[in-house]
Amino acid sequence: MSLSALAERLGASLTGDGEALVSGVAGIEEAETGDLTFVANPKYAAKARHTAATAVLVEPDFPEISAATLRVANPYLAFARAIEIFYSAPVYALGIHPTAVVADSARIGANAHVGAYAVIGEHVVLGDDAVVLSHVVLYPHVRVGDRFFAHAHAVVREYCQLGDDVILQNGAIVGADGFGFARQHGKEFAGRAWYKIRQSGPAVLEDAVEVQANACIDRASIGETRIGSGSKIDNLVQVGHGSTVGKDTLLCAQVGLAGSTTVGNNVILAGQVGVAGHCTVGDGAIATAQSGIPGDVAAGATVSGYPAIENRQWLRSVAIFNRLPEIVRQLKGKNTP
Repeated sequence: MSLSALAERLGASLTGDGEALVSGVAGIEEAETGDLTFVANPKYAAKARHTAATAVLVEPDFPEISAATLRVANPYLAFARAIEIFYSAPVYALGIHPTAVVADSARIGANAHVGAYAVIGEHVVLGDDAVVLSHVVLYPHVRVGDRFFAHAHAVVREYCQLGDDVILQNGAIVGADGFGFARQHGKEFAGRAWYKIRQSGPAVLEDAVEVQANACIDRASIGETRIGSGSKIDNLVQVGHGSTVGKDTLLCAQVGLAGSTTVGNNVILAGQVGVAGHCTVGDGAIATAQSGIPGDVAAGATVSGYPAIENRQWLRSVAIFNRLPEIVRQLKGKNTP
Protein backbone atom coordinates (compact mmCIF):
# COMPACT_ATOMS: atom_id res chain seq x y z
CA MET A 1 0.00 0.00 0.00
CA SER A 2 1.32 3.47 -0.84
CA LEU A 3 2.01 5.87 1.99
CA SER A 4 -0.47 8.36 0.58
CA ALA A 5 -3.23 5.74 0.57
CA LEU A 6 -2.29 4.61 4.08
CA ALA A 7 -2.31 8.19 5.35
CA GLU A 8 -5.81 8.64 3.95
CA ARG A 9 -7.02 5.42 5.59
CA LEU A 10 -5.62 6.49 8.96
CA GLY A 11 -6.64 10.14 8.75
CA ALA A 12 -2.99 11.20 9.05
CA SER A 13 -0.98 14.03 7.53
CA LEU A 14 1.89 12.72 5.43
CA THR A 15 5.38 14.19 5.36
CA GLY A 16 7.54 12.32 2.84
CA ASP A 17 7.24 10.28 -0.35
CA GLY A 18 3.61 9.36 -0.87
CA GLU A 19 4.54 6.75 -3.48
CA ALA A 20 6.70 4.73 -1.05
CA LEU A 21 5.19 1.32 -0.34
CA VAL A 22 4.35 -0.14 3.08
CA SER A 23 3.64 -3.86 3.41
CA GLY A 24 3.58 -4.45 7.16
CA VAL A 25 3.90 -3.12 10.70
CA ALA A 26 6.67 -3.55 13.28
CA GLY A 27 8.11 -2.16 16.49
CA ILE A 28 10.48 0.74 16.11
CA GLU A 29 13.59 -1.33 16.89
CA GLU A 30 12.68 -4.28 14.67
CA ALA A 31 11.22 -2.37 11.72
CA GLU A 32 12.77 -2.75 8.27
CA THR A 33 12.25 -1.16 4.88
CA GLY A 34 8.59 -1.56 3.96
CA ASP A 35 7.38 -1.41 7.55
CA LEU A 36 5.26 1.14 9.38
CA THR A 37 6.11 1.82 13.01
CA PHE A 38 5.07 4.40 15.62
CA VAL A 39 6.26 6.60 18.49
CA ALA A 40 3.78 7.13 21.32
CA ASN A 41 6.19 7.03 24.28
CA PRO A 42 8.73 9.89 24.50
CA LYS A 43 11.50 7.52 25.56
CA TYR A 44 11.45 6.00 22.06
CA ALA A 45 11.61 9.35 20.26
CA ALA A 46 15.38 9.17 19.74
CA LYS A 47 15.07 5.74 18.13
CA ALA A 48 12.87 7.26 15.41
CA ARG A 49 15.90 9.08 14.01
CA HIS A 50 17.67 5.76 13.31
CA THR A 51 14.81 3.40 12.51
CA ALA A 52 14.94 1.49 9.23
CA ALA A 53 11.15 1.75 8.88
CA THR A 54 9.75 3.32 5.76
CA ALA A 55 7.35 5.46 7.80
CA VAL A 56 6.65 6.37 11.41
CA LEU A 57 3.35 7.35 13.02
CA VAL A 58 4.00 10.36 15.25
CA GLU A 59 2.19 13.24 16.92
CA PRO A 60 1.66 16.43 14.85
CA ASP A 61 4.49 18.38 16.52
CA PHE A 62 7.09 15.61 16.29
CA PRO A 63 10.41 16.87 14.82
CA GLU A 64 11.44 16.05 11.26
CA ILE A 65 13.34 12.77 10.77
CA SER A 66 14.82 11.00 7.76
CA ALA A 67 11.94 8.52 7.54
CA ALA A 68 8.55 9.60 6.25
CA THR A 69 6.08 10.52 8.99
CA LEU A 70 2.35 10.10 9.30
CA ARG A 71 1.23 12.74 11.76
CA VAL A 72 -1.87 12.09 13.81
CA ALA A 73 -3.17 13.08 17.25
CA ASN A 74 -3.08 9.53 18.64
CA PRO A 75 -0.26 7.50 17.01
CA TYR A 76 -0.88 4.44 19.18
CA LEU A 77 -4.54 4.23 18.16
CA ALA A 78 -3.60 4.81 14.52
CA PHE A 79 -1.03 2.00 14.74
CA ALA A 80 -3.70 -0.31 16.15
CA ARG A 81 -5.84 0.45 13.11
CA ALA A 82 -2.87 -0.08 10.81
CA ILE A 83 -2.39 -3.59 12.21
CA GLU A 84 -5.94 -4.39 11.11
CA ILE A 85 -5.08 -3.24 7.58
CA PHE A 86 -2.06 -5.53 7.24
CA TYR A 87 -3.14 -8.54 9.34
CA SER A 88 -5.87 -10.82 8.03
CA ALA A 89 -7.61 -12.70 10.84
CA PRO A 90 -9.01 -16.17 10.06
CA VAL A 91 -12.49 -16.30 8.56
CA TYR A 92 -14.76 -19.02 9.94
CA ALA A 93 -17.29 -20.75 7.71
CA LEU A 94 -20.92 -20.33 8.62
CA GLY A 95 -22.69 -23.32 10.07
CA ILE A 96 -22.60 -25.81 12.92
CA HIS A 97 -19.86 -28.44 12.96
CA PRO A 98 -21.24 -32.01 12.99
CA THR A 99 -19.44 -32.79 16.27
CA ALA A 100 -20.95 -29.79 18.10
CA VAL A 101 -23.78 -30.51 20.54
CA VAL A 102 -26.58 -27.98 20.30
CA ALA A 103 -29.72 -28.47 22.39
CA ASP A 104 -33.01 -28.55 20.51
CA SER A 105 -34.34 -25.72 22.66
CA ALA A 106 -31.35 -23.43 21.92
CA ARG A 107 -31.92 -20.49 19.58
CA ILE A 108 -28.97 -19.71 17.32
CA GLY A 109 -28.97 -16.42 15.45
CA ALA A 110 -28.17 -15.86 11.81
CA ASN A 111 -24.68 -16.28 10.34
CA ALA A 112 -23.26 -18.28 13.24
CA HIS A 113 -20.15 -20.44 13.26
CA VAL A 114 -20.23 -23.19 15.90
CA GLY A 115 -16.99 -25.13 15.96
CA ALA A 116 -16.01 -28.73 16.64
CA TYR A 117 -17.06 -30.18 20.01
CA ALA A 118 -18.70 -26.97 21.17
CA VAL A 119 -21.65 -27.47 23.53
CA ILE A 120 -24.67 -25.16 23.56
CA GLY A 121 -27.10 -26.05 26.32
CA GLU A 122 -30.84 -26.03 26.75
CA HIS A 123 -32.66 -22.71 26.24
CA VAL A 124 -29.51 -20.82 25.26
CA VAL A 125 -30.17 -17.71 23.16
CA LEU A 126 -27.26 -16.77 20.89
CA GLY A 127 -27.43 -13.61 18.78
CA ASP A 128 -26.50 -13.03 15.16
CA ASP A 129 -22.99 -13.29 13.68
CA ALA A 130 -21.59 -15.37 16.56
CA VAL A 131 -18.31 -17.26 16.36
CA VAL A 132 -18.15 -20.11 18.88
CA LEU A 133 -14.91 -22.02 18.47
CA SER A 134 -13.94 -25.56 19.46
CA HIS A 135 -14.77 -26.84 22.95
CA VAL A 136 -16.62 -23.70 24.02
CA VAL A 137 -19.42 -24.50 26.46
CA LEU A 138 -22.54 -22.40 26.99
CA TYR A 139 -24.52 -23.76 29.94
CA PRO A 140 -28.34 -23.85 29.96
CA HIS A 141 -30.28 -20.56 29.92
CA VAL A 142 -27.31 -18.42 28.83
CA ARG A 143 -28.30 -15.34 26.82
CA VAL A 144 -25.75 -13.76 24.46
CA GLY A 145 -26.10 -10.76 22.15
CA ASP A 146 -24.90 -10.22 18.60
CA ARG A 147 -21.33 -10.61 17.29
CA PHE A 148 -20.20 -12.82 20.16
CA PHE A 149 -16.70 -14.30 19.71
CA ALA A 150 -15.65 -17.13 22.00
CA HIS A 151 -12.21 -18.70 21.58
CA ALA A 152 -11.53 -22.35 22.31
CA HIS A 153 -12.31 -23.62 25.82
CA ALA A 154 -14.16 -20.53 27.00
CA VAL A 155 -17.09 -21.34 29.31
CA VAL A 156 -20.24 -19.40 30.17
CA ARG A 157 -22.19 -20.83 33.09
CA GLU A 158 -25.94 -21.15 33.59
CA TYR A 159 -28.20 -18.06 33.43
CA CYS A 160 -25.36 -15.66 32.66
CA GLN A 161 -26.11 -12.76 30.32
CA LEU A 162 -23.73 -11.27 27.77
CA GLY A 163 -24.37 -8.20 25.64
CA ASP A 164 -23.37 -7.43 22.07
CA ASP A 165 -19.75 -7.56 20.83
CA VAL A 166 -18.44 -9.58 23.78
CA ILE A 167 -15.14 -11.41 23.27
CA LEU A 168 -13.97 -14.33 25.42
CA GLN A 169 -10.37 -15.42 24.97
CA ASN A 170 -9.16 -18.99 25.52
CA GLY A 171 -10.09 -20.46 28.86
CA ALA A 172 -12.09 -17.47 30.08
CA ILE A 173 -14.72 -18.52 32.60
CA VAL A 174 -17.84 -16.42 33.08
CA GLY A 175 -20.11 -17.34 35.96
CA ALA A 176 -18.11 -19.97 37.86
CA ASP A 177 -19.21 -20.41 41.47
CA GLY A 178 -18.15 -17.67 43.83
CA PHE A 179 -15.97 -18.64 46.78
CA GLY A 180 -18.70 -18.76 49.40
CA PHE A 181 -18.72 -21.08 52.42
CA ALA A 182 -20.35 -20.85 55.85
CA ARG A 183 -18.57 -22.28 58.90
CA GLN A 184 -20.25 -25.22 60.65
CA HIS A 185 -19.18 -25.59 64.27
CA GLY A 186 -19.17 -28.78 66.27
CA LYS A 187 -17.33 -32.05 66.39
CA GLU A 188 -19.89 -33.67 64.15
CA PHE A 189 -18.70 -31.44 61.30
CA ALA A 190 -15.05 -32.44 61.50
CA GLY A 191 -13.67 -32.72 57.99
CA ARG A 192 -16.66 -30.86 56.55
CA ALA A 193 -16.75 -27.66 58.53
CA TRP A 194 -17.32 -25.43 55.49
CA TYR A 195 -20.90 -25.49 54.15
CA LYS A 196 -21.07 -24.45 50.48
CA ILE A 197 -23.29 -21.44 49.81
CA ARG A 198 -25.20 -21.91 46.60
CA GLN A 199 -24.21 -19.29 44.05
CA SER A 200 -27.57 -18.39 42.57
CA GLY A 201 -26.83 -15.02 40.92
CA PRO A 202 -25.57 -14.78 37.34
CA ALA A 203 -22.61 -12.89 35.94
CA VAL A 204 -23.67 -10.13 33.54
CA LEU A 205 -21.33 -8.72 30.90
CA GLU A 206 -22.54 -5.61 29.13
CA ASP A 207 -21.72 -4.65 25.53
CA ALA A 208 -18.14 -4.67 24.17
CA VAL A 209 -16.59 -6.40 27.18
CA GLU A 210 -13.50 -8.53 26.52
CA VAL A 211 -12.33 -11.21 28.95
CA GLN A 212 -8.86 -12.50 28.20
CA ALA A 213 -7.23 -15.89 28.71
CA ASN A 214 -7.89 -17.84 31.90
CA ALA A 215 -9.63 -14.98 33.66
CA CYS A 216 -12.54 -15.80 35.96
CA ILE A 217 -15.65 -13.74 36.65
CA ASP A 218 -17.52 -15.47 39.45
CA ARG A 219 -21.28 -15.61 39.78
CA ALA A 220 -22.93 -14.18 42.91
CA SER A 221 -24.50 -15.97 45.82
CA ILE A 222 -27.45 -13.58 45.48
CA GLY A 223 -27.93 -10.67 43.10
CA GLU A 224 -25.39 -10.55 40.31
CA THR A 225 -21.81 -9.90 39.30
CA ARG A 226 -21.70 -7.18 36.63
CA ILE A 227 -19.05 -5.91 34.21
CA GLY A 228 -19.91 -2.58 32.57
CA SER A 229 -19.82 -1.91 28.86
CA GLY A 230 -16.44 -1.42 27.23
CA SER A 231 -14.45 -2.82 30.16
CA LYS A 232 -11.49 -5.12 29.47
CA ILE A 233 -10.42 -7.97 31.75
CA ASP A 234 -6.83 -9.15 31.27
CA ASN A 235 -5.33 -12.64 31.61
CA LEU A 236 -5.59 -14.38 34.99
CA VAL A 237 -7.84 -11.75 36.56
CA GLN A 238 -10.19 -12.84 39.35
CA VAL A 239 -13.46 -10.95 39.80
CA GLY A 240 -15.06 -12.13 43.02
CA HIS A 241 -18.74 -12.91 43.46
CA GLY A 242 -21.16 -10.02 43.69
CA SER A 243 -18.62 -7.47 42.43
CA THR A 244 -19.50 -4.62 40.11
CA VAL A 245 -17.09 -3.15 37.57
CA GLY A 246 -18.08 0.05 35.77
CA LYS A 247 -17.79 1.10 32.15
CA ASP A 248 -14.52 1.37 30.19
CA THR A 249 -12.43 0.07 33.09
CA LEU A 250 -9.19 -1.90 32.70
CA LEU A 251 -8.34 -4.77 35.06
CA CYS A 252 -4.79 -5.74 34.11
CA ALA A 253 -3.05 -9.09 34.52
CA GLN A 254 -3.52 -10.93 37.83
CA VAL A 255 -5.75 -8.30 39.39
CA GLY A 256 -7.90 -9.78 42.14
CA LEU A 257 -11.22 -8.35 43.33
CA ALA A 258 -12.57 -9.93 46.48
CA GLY A 259 -16.31 -10.44 46.76
CA SER A 260 -18.71 -7.48 46.67
CA THR A 261 -16.08 -5.03 45.40
CA THR A 262 -17.36 -1.99 43.51
CA VAL A 263 -15.06 -0.51 40.86
CA GLY A 264 -16.19 2.62 39.04
CA ASN A 265 -16.02 3.82 35.46
CA ASN A 266 -12.72 4.49 33.63
CA VAL A 267 -10.64 2.92 36.40
CA ILE A 268 -7.24 1.34 35.72
CA LEU A 269 -6.01 -1.37 38.09
CA ALA A 270 -2.51 -2.31 36.94
CA GLY A 271 -0.98 -5.78 37.18
CA GLN A 272 -1.36 -7.75 40.41
CA VAL A 273 -3.46 -5.14 42.21
CA GLY A 274 -5.55 -6.68 44.96
CA VAL A 275 -8.75 -5.14 46.33
CA ALA A 276 -10.29 -6.28 49.62
CA GLY A 277 -13.95 -7.20 49.68
CA HIS A 278 -16.75 -4.65 50.11
CA CYS A 279 -14.44 -1.77 49.02
CA THR A 280 -15.31 0.94 46.51
CA VAL A 281 -12.83 2.27 43.94
CA GLY A 282 -14.14 5.55 42.54
CA ASP A 283 -14.49 6.65 38.94
CA GLY A 284 -11.24 7.44 37.15
CA ALA A 285 -8.99 6.06 39.89
CA ILE A 286 -5.65 4.42 39.06
CA ALA A 287 -3.81 1.82 41.15
CA THR A 288 -0.23 1.12 40.10
CA ALA A 289 1.17 -2.41 39.84
CA GLN A 290 1.12 -4.65 42.92
CA SER A 291 -0.86 -2.19 45.02
CA GLY A 292 -2.94 -3.65 47.83
CA ILE A 293 -6.20 -1.80 48.44
CA PRO A 294 -7.72 -2.50 51.89
CA GLY A 295 -10.25 0.35 51.86
CA ASP A 296 -12.13 2.75 49.61
CA VAL A 297 -10.30 4.79 46.96
CA ALA A 298 -11.60 8.24 46.05
CA ALA A 299 -12.63 9.07 42.50
CA GLY A 300 -9.71 10.33 40.42
CA ALA A 301 -7.06 9.22 42.93
CA THR A 302 -3.81 7.49 41.96
CA VAL A 303 -2.61 5.08 44.62
CA SER A 304 0.39 2.79 45.08
CA GLY A 305 1.91 0.35 47.54
CA TYR A 306 0.49 -1.72 50.37
CA PRO A 307 -1.54 -0.52 52.05
CA ALA A 308 -2.26 1.67 49.05
CA ILE A 309 -1.61 5.37 49.62
CA GLU A 310 -1.56 8.45 47.39
CA ASN A 311 1.00 7.89 44.64
CA ARG A 312 3.17 10.97 45.28
CA GLN A 313 3.37 10.13 48.99
CA TRP A 314 4.33 6.56 48.08
CA LEU A 315 7.07 7.78 45.71
CA ARG A 316 8.52 9.98 48.46
CA SER A 317 8.42 7.04 50.87
CA VAL A 318 10.23 4.81 48.39
CA ALA A 319 12.87 7.48 47.81
CA ILE A 320 13.48 7.77 51.55
CA PHE A 321 13.60 4.00 51.94
CA ASN A 322 16.18 3.74 49.16
CA ARG A 323 18.31 6.33 50.95
CA LEU A 324 18.18 4.55 54.32
CA PRO A 325 21.64 2.92 53.98
CA GLU A 326 23.16 6.32 53.22
CA ILE A 327 21.28 7.95 56.11
CA VAL A 328 22.41 5.23 58.51
CA ARG A 329 26.04 5.67 57.41
CA GLN A 330 25.78 9.41 57.95
CA LEU A 331 24.29 8.97 61.40
CA LYS A 332 27.00 6.49 62.36
CA GLY A 333 29.63 8.93 61.16
CA LYS A 334 28.21 11.72 63.35
CA ASN A 335 28.27 9.45 66.38
CA THR A 336 31.90 8.42 65.89
CA PRO A 337 34.18 9.94 68.59
